[in-house]
Amino acid sequence: MSVEVELTATLRDPHRVRAELAKRAEREHSVYSDTYFDRPDHSMDAAGYELRVRTITTGNDRRVVLTYKEPPVEGGQGSKPEHETTLANAEVMRTVFTGLGLVELIAFEKHCDNYRFTERDRDILVTVVRIPELDGQTFIEVETTAEPNDVPAALDVVRGVLVDLGIGQQDLTTESYTDRVAAHRRG
Repeated sequence: MSVEVELTATLRDPHRVRAELAKRAEREHSVYSDTYFDRPDHSMDAAGYELRVRTITTGNDRRVVLTYKEPPVEGGQGSKPEHETTLANAEVMRTVFTGLGLVELIAFEKHCDNYRFTERDRDILVTVVRIPELDGQTFIEVETTAEPNDVPAALDVVRGVLVDLGIGQQDLTTESYTDRVAAHRRG
């Protein structure tokens, strides 16, 4: 079982961080259209599960990914076992999920600049995220994958990348994008 080891932070100076990342890797810009599904009582979300259909548009390329995340692992600071597969059609999954009684929890768009590089023998993905609905707020996600017994070591590498980018502990956030967007829509 693979665990997505990830930390998210609010960016105070996105231009500086993007410039630092450009020294490490080439930028790939993508737009993610995310739709999250849940039971009508939202019990999956409440228990820490996520079921998402994501359409990723990069230039003229488009792909659809189905992701199922389990609740966070102990000591993983929000790191979740993740199961992912590529789909041919997002609408087919919407039909299947609603046919099974699931409902759309929330849908929104993320504008992402992805940077991929290796740090201490780990494949790292750094994503600078802007969610248009959230009035100019910019976030950074630093992630890698690990086996459950290797999560603490992977977190050390992720923290090290954040420190190298000048992002401190005070900038870390555990509030999900889904919660932020839902709160923004409630006004």
